Amino acid sequence: MESSSVSSLLDPLDLVTLFVFIACWGGYAFYATYNAKRRPCLVSVLHQFRLAWMSRLLRRDNRIADASVMANLERSSLFFASSSLLIIAGLFAGFKYSSEALEVLSDFYLMAPSSRQEWELKIIVLVLIFAYAFFTFTWSVRQYNFCSVLVGSAPLATERGIEDSERELYAMYMAQICSLAANQFNYGLRAFYFSMAFSAWFLGPYFCMAASVMVVAVLYRREFRSKTFKTLSRGLVIKSHAS
Repeated sequence: MESSSVSSLLDPLDLVTLFVFIACWGGYAFYATYNAKRRPCLVSVLHQFRLAWMSRLLRRDNRIADASVMANLERSSLFFASSSLLIIAGLFAGFKYSSEALEVLSDFYLMAPSSRQEWELKIIVLVLIFAYAFFTFTWSVRQYNFCSVLVGSAPLATERGIEDSERELYAMYMAQICSLAANQFNYGLRAFYFSMAFSAWFLGPYFCMAASVMVVAVLYRREFRSKTFKTLSRGLVIKSHAS
């Protein structure tokens, strides 16, 4: 009985859909991480701007504006972390109304009515996705807190006994922590994107596969081909010429 029910949930098309979804998410994550170290992209360009930010921070004593920027970055991660919890709570509420939800979804001609077990399995996967997003966003918040501590303990511009090489090394460490926090924020946003692709599975497996490929295309364009990236790259060239 149990083996037959499990096999009915994991039919070949569902297995292919799940494989495509995982391959798109994991494959793009590997591709983006690998290429960020070898070619210009939003991640690498923004790290150079953070390094320039921290280097200039060490040359001034008034750092109120820097603390304000750091607080704004931290609030963005907190917003998405709290949103993840609210979404998880809403998904758990979906278990209670599984029958009603299936009746509503059955009216869509784009999909065949799903079983209650299949509905609940997809809800569980969505809960796991947003739980992962919550942990990445909260880790981003903690890393921004660490960076705030580094900013607060940074040597003043008028402080004596500190060589320029030490200041540049300290700036590099602050920029690295800030970039790590930003990367975690990016991973959380990526989970939100792919949760939308997975949600298309409620309309059918082909919609999920198509949405997964579409999310990869959107993420690739924004990180490697977008106008924002090209503008930031030009700004980086101007900054290097100015220095």
